[in-house]
Amino acid sequence: MILHGTSCAQKNKENDMDKTEESNTHLEIATFGSGCFWCTEAVFERLNGVEKVISGYSGGHSKNPSYKEVCAGTTGHAEVCQIYYNPEIISFDELLEVFWHTHDPTTLNRQGNDVGPQYRSVIFYSSEEQKKLAEKSKREMNASGSYMDPIVTEISPLVNFYEAEEYHQDYFNNNPAQPYCSFVIVPKVNKLKAKYSDKLK
Repeated sequence: MILHGTSCAQKNKENDMDKTEESNTHLEIATFGSGCFWCTEAVFERLNGVEKVISGYSGGHSKNPSYKEVCAGTTGHAEVCQIYYNPEIISFDELLEVFWHTHDPTTLNRQGNDVGPQYRSVIFYSSEEQKKLAEKSKREMNASGSYMDPIVTEISPLVNFYEAEEYHQDYFNNNPAQPYCSFVIVPKVNKLKAKYSDKLK
C-alpha cells in the first residue's frame, strides 16, 4: 500500500525518527573528566535520569585524536564523558555531587595508578549557568572539609569533544571480567550504590 508516494515502512521509520528527536529535546549535557572514562561512564550511566553517556576526549589542541595519542599525554585532551540527562529527573547540581564523591579531585593529573594530564579532574561547562554552578559547588566542597587537600579540579569552557573509539563505549558493561574493571571500576560502582541508592535506575 502506498500513501502519498511514501511506503508504510518508510512512513513508520520517519515517525520513529521524529519520536527519537522529540525524546532528545528535553535532554541537557554535562561533560566531566574524573580519570579513566571507563570509570566515569560506569558511574553516571547508572543514575536515574541519565539517558546516555558517551566517552571521548576534550580540552586538547589537536583534532580527532586517537586513544593512543591521548594516552601519550601530548595532545592536551582529557578523557571525559558527555552525560545526556533529563533535568526534570536529575539536576546538574546532583550530577556534580556524584562527580565529587566518586573520584579524588585533589590529585593533579592523576587518579590512582592512572597518571597523566589525560586523567585530570575537570568540568567542561557549556553555559554560564553550568559554570556558576560548578564554581559554587567546588567552593562548597573545599569548605566542607570532605578532603584534607585542596581540590584541583579544572573548570573550563567546552570547546571541543571527540567521541572515543567504539570499543571504549559502554566498556564496563561489555567487559566486566577485565582485570581493570574488576579491581578499579567495581569498587567505584559499589561506592555509588552504597551512597546514592536513591538516585539509581
